[in-house]
Amino acid sequence: MKKWGVHFLIVVVTAAATAGLTALLVNIQQRKLEARDRFVRLVELDESVLDAAVWGRNFPREYDGWLRTSDTNRTRYGGSEAFSHLDAHPQLRTIYAGYPFGVDYREERGHMYSLADQKLSLRTQQFNQPGACLHCHAGGMAHVYRTQGQGDLWVGFTNVCRMPLTQAWDLVQHPVTCVDCHDPKTMALRISRPGFLAGIAVLAASDAPVPSAPSIERWRAAGRKGTYDPNREASRQEMRSMVCAQCHVEYYFKGAEKLVTFPWHRGLKVEDIEAYYDAMNYADWTHAISTAKVLKAQHPEYELWNQGIHARSGVACADCHMPYKRDGAMKISDHHIRSPVLNIRRACLTCHHVDEDEMRQRVEAIQTRTRQLLDRAMDTVAELIQEIGEAQARGVPEDAIERARAFQRQAQWRVDFISSENSMGFHAPQEAARILAEAIDFAQQGRLVLVRAARAARTDVRERAR
Repeated sequence: MKKWGVHFLIVVVTAAATAGLTALLVNIQQRKLEARDRFVRLVELDESVLDAAVWGRNFPREYDGWLRTSDTNRTRYGGSEAFSHLDAHPQLRTIYAGYPFGVDYREERGHMYSLADQKLSLRTQQFNQPGACLHCHAGGMAHVYRTQGQGDLWVGFTNVCRMPLTQAWDLVQHPVTCVDCHDPKTMALRISRPGFLAGIAVLAASDAPVPSAPSIERWRAAGRKGTYDPNREASRQEMRSMVCAQCHVEYYFKGAEKLVTFPWHRGLKVEDIEAYYDAMNYADWTHAISTAKVLKAQHPEYELWNQGIHARSGVACADCHMPYKRDGAMKISDHHIRSPVLNIRRACLTCHHVDEDEMRQRVEAIQTRTRQLLDRAMDTVAELIQEIGEAQARGVPEDAIERARAFQRQAQWRVDFISSENSMGFHAPQEAARILAEAIDFAQQGRLVLVRAARAARTDVRERAR
């Protein structure tokens, strides 16, 4: 009887193990099939489908992530809460005096707000702005440009850039959306913004160092022929940064047509872009206090990132801001685009093998040092601006004031380059520190010019009194 019981137990265990193994194999097969079938095509997509909700029917996981860009979570030095930079840092009212940013300058929010926040800004409500502003704030602009250019992307691009923004708003309905970065037929990453296509072609054709390219010769060969097109030439890893660089860059509105132009003709460093603007005799505005011809940086994340260790190591923007994640059997890029500090485990710890607290402390240490340098630089530039205004009122010789204005232009450009860049120096810490050190130095040199001019004037008065 005992022997029969042992045999029965062996049969039961074997059957259970067989059933369990069978279920496991079936589950594995199901997961393989699930992973192979990347999406179910419920709707047909083409260039005219601009609504992310329609794309979301085919790609619900990615759409769910995109919807979460509406959150307002913050890190210590960044995030998505729309507070006023002018209230947080009053020096900026002096630095931006006479420019729309001196009236309204709010923290940027997530992609879902890109169009709505533009319409809410006093910079668009109180000042005449061109349609060029839509290049990055609205979704599906390539389709809009082709429509306005009767099928020609570049003609439509020019037409929309030069029209008033209030008129251009009638052409758009959606914020930054899926079609801006993905080919609707293949889902491949692609560049759709004309400004970037023109800018990267100019950079490839120049003598400037090519940014984070695995094969410089490949860039140069296409650049020399004037045919560099990232949609044909760039690797997928390069595209995981370039799709972001369509908007997260420095640019200006060129000429009467207000054409969105990336100033990359001499390179991507702060002094390269400055040299381009100087050669063009370009200024964003005449400062209301000092009357200096000054520049306004936009949001040069791509330029600063290219000077940092992550770019040199082949790490793309998406690796940190849209890290891969598992959803069932699917491996997808997280479309909840946000600061890596809000997602340290997946954004950072796949490469950095420390705990989350250690990683957060490393990031915040870099950002705190940058913030401290930035505050000192802003204070010094604001003091220079006020002193130029006072010197003009006192009748300090114009040649001294003009030299001080030149130093203001250099110092203010560098302060704004780091202040407007959205990583608080993290994308390239040493480069950010170098730029801010130069800003402080240029501002102090400008102040010294005024001090020496005032001293010389007093000496001249005493000598004439004798």
